[in-house]
Amino acid sequence: MQPPVQTKELPITERVVFDTNPDEYKHWTLSIAESTAILSMDVNEDEGLKPGYKLKLNSYDLGVDIELYDAINRIRFEHPKVKCVVITSAKERMFCSGANIYMLGQSSHPWKVNFCKFTNETRNGIEDSSRHEGLKFLAAINGTIAGGGYELALACDKLLMIDDRSSSVSLPEVPLLGVLPGTGGLTRIIDKRKVRRDLADVFCSTSEGVRADRAKTWGLVDDIAKPNMFGEAQSQLISELTAQSMRPTEAVGVNLKRLKRTIDNDGIHYSIIDVAINRASRTASITIKAPPASLSADLDAIHNEGASWWPLAFARELDDAILLLRTNELEIGTWIFRTSGSIEDTLEMDRILDEHKDNWFVKETLGYLRRTLARLDVSSRTIFSLIDEGSCFAGTLLEIALSSDRIFMLSETESGKKPSIALSQVNFGSFPMVNHLSRLQNRFYDHDNQFEALTPLVGQLLNAEDSLNLGLVTFTPDDIDWDDEIRIALEERSSLSPDALSGMEANLRFSGPETMETRIFARLSAWQNWIFIRPNAVGEQGALKVFGSGTKPAFNWQRI
Repeated sequence: MQPPVQTKELPITERVVFDTNPDEYKHWTLSIAESTAILSMDVNEDEGLKPGYKLKLNSYDLGVDIELYDAINRIRFEHPKVKCVVITSAKERMFCSGANIYMLGQSSHPWKVNFCKFTNETRNGIEDSSRHEGLKFLAAINGTIAGGGYELALACDKLLMIDDRSSSVSLPEVPLLGVLPGTGGLTRIIDKRKVRRDLADVFCSTSEGVRADRAKTWGLVDDIAKPNMFGEAQSQLISELTAQSMRPTEAVGVNLKRLKRTIDNDGIHYSIIDVAINRASRTASITIKAPPASLSADLDAIHNEGASWWPLAFARELDDAILLLRTNELEIGTWIFRTSGSIEDTLEMDRILDEHKDNWFVKETLGYLRRTLARLDVSSRTIFSLIDEGSCFAGTLLEIALSSDRIFMLSETESGKKPSIALSQVNFGSFPMVNHLSRLQNRFYDHDNQFEALTPLVGQLLNAEDSLNLGLVTFTPDDIDWDDEIRIALEERSSLSPDALSGMEANLRFSGPETMETRIFARLSAWQNWIFIRPNAVGEQGALKVFGSGTKPAFNWQRI
């Protein structure tokens, strides 16, 4: 067994944070006109998140994407009457040239992969909101669009491209950079746009891309319009998408106030969640407090609480904690989840969520929880859940445990108190994973009898023996063996290769048929992790390194 190694600690001033608001945006403008939101991309080339590159031609880095993620969340909650979001450019004849190449060229491998993952999750979130909440998206492509810019457009429900005889659409990563479109481009043109394979091959291996007429013929966009007709075509598509939306016609939004949290060298601290980092063992212990017994159940009271309403506050804190740990704590490889509080209060929260699930605000809160739990599933970290005295893993909080690679549940205690877990109605479909299965369906995939046996148990307190027999937990040590079994499991995990663990966990977490989302994340993990570290891309004479220098890349021509 290898001894624990002290991890490197990133100075607090260098840590990336993900909170912002429209008053602080440097790259986007958000405007609202009745039931339409316009998100205009106008990247300030001198405001990159890190020094050393210029964000020219509406290219983006993580900072640009953080603002986009924030803006979409604000549309969801602060502007519930918005039925259609138009994503466009404020720059003339340039929609978006994609991820900034010089940023990628100077970034570490982990930074590139985390950047691609967050960007993917934001695009997947656009599709998730369209599918579940009826918030529709239109990409109004009013200029040249390339790489990640086209990948952003691909996430929208409709793509309208200007036909000005000069603007083009391209995925130039293969011919120009020696890498792949890292945020779902290849998958979406085949799976979502249904572009024929041979045409996709030509498109993805041609650096100059194609112009509007061919893009429409090949299915790369939905509609094209001459410059003098572009506004009219945009209005027509907005009307069509608005008619498809199920968002409310009359509703008052909820202000997403800035999260209150403290970051120090020992962890991240919120009102509901506390993250304690142990650098010697390379673990983060994440403790979640149960909702209060006085949780608002009346819709008027829920709306009045707004962002302070416990389910939304919890979703935002968990989302933030996952992002901060993934980005700033690369060596903290194991996340250990615990809960504390009343199971009954947790089940009551789920009853309230289910009772009001058709209300726009509750529906959006459920959506935030769904997307955050999905972010947990695709995080490249070992996840353990520990169920001991005082735990409240029930319903929504049980989803955390069901996301885990292993679940340990204490069977007996000196006090005679037996920890319990409980299922609620939300465990049966409210929070599908990216494979579109519930975590229970995923856990018992192709074992229908075991899954169906759980339905009558909603609301019942299940002790360790029950939970083990039902397949809901992994191990049930007693209080004599508890500490040793947990310690050994954590030490064993920390001795294994992080690369091998990331691959193993990603393979084991998703059962059953693949979806577009699982293919995107699987291919990101496999293709991008491999291609991004090959000399053909990032060596001294690799395509990504010499781009823009006038020097041709030097390739190793072996096909392996």
